[in-house]
Amino acid sequence: MMKYITQTDRAIAKLISAERRRQEQTLMLIPSENYASQAVEEAVGSPLGNKYAEGYPQKRYYQGQTFVDQVEQLAIERAKKLFGVPHVNVQPYSGSPANAAVYFNLLNSGDVVMGLTLSSGGHLTHGHPKITFSGKFFTSIQYEVGKDGVIDYDQLAKFVKKHKPKILVAGTTAYPRVLNFKRFGEIAGSVGAYLLADISHIAGLIIAGVHPSPTAFAHVVMTTTHKTLRGPRGAMILVTSRGLKKDKDLASKIDKAVFPGLQGGPHINTIAGIAVALTEASTARFKKYGQQIVKNAKALAQTLMINGVNLTTGGTDNHLMVADLRSLNIKGKDAAILLEKAGIVLNYNTVPFDPNPPFNPSGIRLGTPAVTSRGMKEKEMKKIGELIVTILKKKLTAAEVLKEVRQLCRRFHIPKAY
Repeated sequence: MMKYITQTDRAIAKLISAERRRQEQTLMLIPSENYASQAVEEAVGSPLGNKYAEGYPQKRYYQGQTFVDQVEQLAIERAKKLFGVPHVNVQPYSGSPANAAVYFNLLNSGDVVMGLTLSSGGHLTHGHPKITFSGKFFTSIQYEVGKDGVIDYDQLAKFVKKHKPKILVAGTTAYPRVLNFKRFGEIAGSVGAYLLADISHIAGLIIAGVHPSPTAFAHVVMTTTHKTLRGPRGAMILVTSRGLKKDKDLASKIDKAVFPGLQGGPHINTIAGIAVALTEASTARFKKYGQQIVKNAKALAQTLMINGVNLTTGGTDNHLMVADLRSLNIKGKDAAILLEKAGIVLNYNTVPFDPNPPFNPSGIRLGTPAVTSRGMKEKEMKKIGELIVTILKKKLTAAEVLKEVRQLCRRFHIPKAY
């Protein structure tokens, strides 16, 4: 695999090899990371990356599109079938540009966009004020979780009626509970707002049937294509039947926002990788995988809580959990650094109403998509949870834990195919 790059650029080849070893020898617990199959990697690394394809299938601005048109159309049709929607755009380069495209053509400068705050588990692109495009060019009004860490939909309904957003965002990046998309839809409808569902983290869980789908309640759905979907780093924008009923030109608006509004030529090699990942996601095996992600998350959460680690909301319904470490007298960043030395890779994270700043917050975020891809189950989650606790409580050194982590990684290899 590394024959030609080794001949051309030894420095980069060595770094790629080192990163491969790091991934093989550590536990990937960052919830937004996963392992793409070798089939997906081959598509992304294919000659399709050489081709410019500005425009859409059958409506390009360059010649030589016979095969790339077919690649993009396959990705579109597979996504439409899997998610049960009438229109899909597979060209966004990643989740942030995809959300930007939705705002770009549905909002005017100064319109109100409402999303969950960062400390409550929302994402930067959901209207985080001042420092992001979504908070700088639009009027950002953000909602929060309650004191229990859970979204209070009655309070949200009152908040929405008061501020009347043009877009309400139902989406999270560090929220461990199932979202009530039906209630979100009712609340958005009460003020005539568009509902944007950002399912970047839970797309694979939705396909597996372990998280409800928003497509009957949202007008637009955005998802990245890695995370629980296990594809390449890209994104898709889904326009639902409800969206087309509200605005018959919505699909056209979204397409024009992506190209030429925000992007030039799409990355056809990435779109091919998305198409491959969608084929993998359509199997019964993938559904079992999604179900196991949730089983593993619950087992890991239970182990942590039994051993005195506080989790926001008291557990998880999905693939991730957020631990509040204040009772253990350790900051989230310090914990993440220490755990990495032990081969356990996760990220430091804010907790609801965090008194500490985002760069040195009170919590850590961890999840089970990647370790589940390696074939680990509840027994291994219990072991991983116990190892995390021994580090947080300083019962074992990082070097001692690293030996056990390496043994676990040797037993469960990174899969090449699914």
